[in-house]
Amino acid sequence: MPPLAPTPERATLPTADEVVAHTLLNCLLREVSGPERQSVVADGTLLLRLPRRGVLLRVALRRTSLLGAHRFTGPVHEQRGTDWAEVDWRRLAEYTHDELSLRTGVRNEEFLEQVASSHASVTTALTTPSASATDAYLASEQSLLFGHRFHPTPKARTGDPRAWSAYAPEAGAVFPLRHLAVRDHLIAEEAAEPSAVAPLDRPRADVPDGYRLLPAHPWQYETLRDHPTLRAALARGDVLDLGPGGRPFAATASVRTLYDGETFLKFSLNVRITNCLRKNSSYELSGAVALTRALAPALADLAQRFPGSAVLREPAYRTLALPGPDGAPDRALFEGFGVIVREGLPARLAPGTTPLLAAAVADEYPTSAAQISRLLGTPDARAALDWWSAYLDLLIPPVLAAYFDHGLVLEPHLQNVLVCVDRAGRPAQVLFRDLEGTKLIPEHHADTLAALPPEVATPMTYDARRGWDRVVYCLLVNHVAELLAALADLHPQAEAALWNRVRATLQAYADRHGCPPRLAALLAGVPLPAKANLLTRWERKADREAGYVRLPSPLAEDILTGSTR
Repeated sequence: MPPLAPTPERATLPTADEVVAHTLLNCLLREVSGPERQSVVADGTLLLRLPRRGVLLRVALRRTSLLGAHRFTGPVHEQRGTDWAEVDWRRLAEYTHDELSLRTGVRNEEFLEQVASSHASVTTALTTPSASATDAYLASEQSLLFGHRFHPTPKARTGDPRAWSAYAPEAGAVFPLRHLAVRDHLIAEEAAEPSAVAPLDRPRADVPDGYRLLPAHPWQYETLRDHPTLRAALARGDVLDLGPGGRPFAATASVRTLYDGETFLKFSLNVRITNCLRKNSSYELSGAVALTRALAPALADLAQRFPGSAVLREPAYRTLALPGPDGAPDRALFEGFGVIVREGLPARLAPGTTPLLAAAVADEYPTSAAQISRLLGTPDARAALDWWSAYLDLLIPPVLAAYFDHGLVLEPHLQNVLVCVDRAGRPAQVLFRDLEGTKLIPEHHADTLAALPPEVATPMTYDARRGWDRVVYCLLVNHVAELLAALADLHPQAEAALWNRVRATLQAYADRHGCPPRLAALLAGVPLPAKANLLTRWERKADREAGYVRLPSPLAEDILTGSTR
């Protein structure tokens, strides 16, 4: 593959004020004003009303979207009498707060603070020089300055801001792990096969007999080091602090998942990022290994049928099982020091390909050399369409087959997929990752689920309808539509043709593998489910409980051909 184009200067990117304001507008349009028919596109602008708050907003458009995911430009204005006055991001956040309070009857005292936290994080990312990775893959992982453009607080974070500078992917964070030596009987672990724990034992040779090595995220260790049970164990020698060491690990886009070039380690962090405290719950630790075992036949079948795709397994975990006052393992330490082993790229990557984070390729702005405008250079529309077709052929069929043939709900959103390109920059493979979001449809996996403890089995399931909503949202709305939007930014007149290629890929799958009713409805243009991130955050629901809003689909054949039939 030729060298990627240079990373753009941050001075050419939008300001934090613009990014936060546009992100709030995206959420309001998708979840509030759009569904309530309180928005209209006219004369190159979007007009959006918050009816309960009594505010009419206006923003200029640089491009409209068939899905309604328009591109905004410049400041937001509100109508004041016969005039229009600029609205900054703080006032827009307040208007959003007021509208949602009136709409839902629910109060959320955290909301404005979280919007401000997200704004502060974007500001820091834009103003702090990045120690950008020279490796194209890591550079793509560490390039997401703005986050999810349909989440109201995509960069909201708790924790010490000074720690963020040391461990944030946007700052190019690379650091050694902290290592503990723990007496054998105080280690809890599971592995799909004995060799799966090797990455946890490899980093240090100075572990005394009778002890096992437990790598820890250094930030998490600082958070938990004063826990009374841990302090007592350190004092009596049941746990030894070996300090930092071993090969350095780089922070990836999720912050808590680190990579050393061979293996991904997914750590717990007692830090809230966007919605959630990022720790590995006990059921997620066991669930990762249980899924790796249970999915082996399905993933082998998918790999044979769709050799251009693969799933990174999570075959082991290890954690600290120090007894608490009741004799059971202390939960805060058990979950706080839990680390999941995920296969590294060498295990699945096709030879001669360069992996790139899909979220970086699809970014609205060229924050890295992986963004589609940098990856493709300046191809004509036909070349872009050819690239797009090749990508869709790799991405869509295995996700559909996983659901329809194996009752398996993959979660192929932009941060869970790696686009692997060949030397010419063409898509050659896709890699799916993160089993936390992968779920089973119970009727397909009754025996597997019955053999697991209920507290492990229940969180790894979706019923068939909810599973389908998740697949369609992650695959088409979060992923395909956003990468399509980045291509349409390069070739605005080709948007319908880009969606036509999506439809053609779905139709080709239906022709080859059957067309079950849910897929037939998708091809007929039924509304697409979009996760309601704003309302979920407002009501402080867990991600699993997130609701969906329905978006007019651009997939109906008569829409794409312009026919009214």
